[in-house]
Amino acid sequence: MFDELSEKLDSVFARLRGRGVLSEADIKEGLREVRRVLLEADVNFQLTREFLERVEQKAVGVSALRTVSPGQQLVKIVHDELAAMLGERREGLRMSTVPPTVVLMVGLQGSGKTTTAAKLARRLAGEGRPTRLVAADVYRPAAIDQLETLGAQIGAPVTVDRSTTDVVKIAKKGLDDARRARERVLIVDTAGRLQIDDDMMRELARLKDAVHPDEILLVADGMTGQDAVRIAKGFDDALGITGVVLTKMDGDARGGAALSIYGVTKKPIKFIGLGEKTDALEEFHPDRMAGRILQMGDIVSFVEKAQESFDADEAKRLEKKVRKEGFDLEDFLSSMKQIQRLGPLEGLLKLLPGVNAKMLKQAKLDPKRLKHAEAIVLSMTHAERKTPGIINGSRRARIAKGAGRPISEVNRLLDQFRDMQKAMKRMQKEGRPPGMAFGR
Repeated sequence: MFDELSEKLDSVFARLRGRGVLSEADIKEGLREVRRVLLEADVNFQLTREFLERVEQKAVGVSALRTVSPGQQLVKIVHDELAAMLGERREGLRMSTVPPTVVLMVGLQGSGKTTTAAKLARRLAGEGRPTRLVAADVYRPAAIDQLETLGAQIGAPVTVDRSTTDVVKIAKKGLDDARRARERVLIVDTAGRLQIDDDMMRELARLKDAVHPDEILLVADGMTGQDAVRIAKGFDDALGITGVVLTKMDGDARGGAALSIYGVTKKPIKFIGLGEKTDALEEFHPDRMAGRILQMGDIVSFVEKAQESFDADEAKRLEKKVRKEGFDLEDFLSSMKQIQRLGPLEGLLKLLPGVNAKMLKQAKLDPKRLKHAEAIVLSMTHAERKTPGIINGSRRARIAKGAGRPISEVNRLLDQFRDMQKAMKRMQKEGRPPGMAFGR
């Protein structure tokens, strides 16, 4: 996400940060480069011009600062203006005081509405808000089946009525079902078209009048750039959308849609989709996203992701066990599984300040590496995991064969384990809880 844009902006600011003093000419030259980068990223031309005008006004006098380098101060100004362009502040879902909160999902065919509806239902249920889905896409083949399958995967009830194509009737049935079951949220998955048309908008307007949604969320394909902005404006003019969900952002290296959509519609981006899995939906925070684009990191999101995935009970069990019996390969395997729950390592590292796509390419991260390590440990006997010191050459060869990995990987894993074991002993001597190694 935003890799191409981030790399180009970092290249521009690297040259400016390297100068002790910035003249007005230096700033103008740098901003010309920023303008080129933003336009190449398919950011709206008018928004780009206004953005650069605001940055230039605030950058006047930046060369006189002594406590902060002028280059860094300019990056801070750009960060703040990028955050403002993206929406200034996080806007969550509007929750009705009288349940259920009704969310209408709208958008063109192929934008990912059905999958996004399921992702949102899973997220809300995880926050303690039981959610029902309504299959109101009666035109796309297999749309109802898809939503039923996704609902079963995430444990969310789905209201379906195959006896009618009257979407208003189906939506009202879903509303009645949600009220009877005392569910907190109702998400209505609507039909899309290949393009905006009058029939589509009339149907959505009827749905809006029938169920009085608290949220009308436009689901737009982030990879379509300015087309997504045009589509958002069309839906907003016709329906009055309350927010946007940008999908397929994991494949969008430019970011033109994300950087333009709020400026054009003044409707906030509420979530972004980062993959096909039902947990691949993130809240959208403009200030954090600006930090990611400028490679300043996003530590808050990193910590939140860790808290969501972290098993505190398992960490306590490990700490107690390590204090009493020491650290063995069973514990090593358990800690690796904790790390796996956080998601792809590459995605996590991008949240750290100073880490960029170029560095990750050079590091040649193998997303399967943790899986390979797990296979190696699982190929060991119980005695070998408890007492790794008994693993000699013949045992290493057997373990490598059982895991389907080269002996060199077995050797590397055992070396890493010994390093971690030493770290555990050192922490105990210093009086620090061993559980700190697992994120506590």
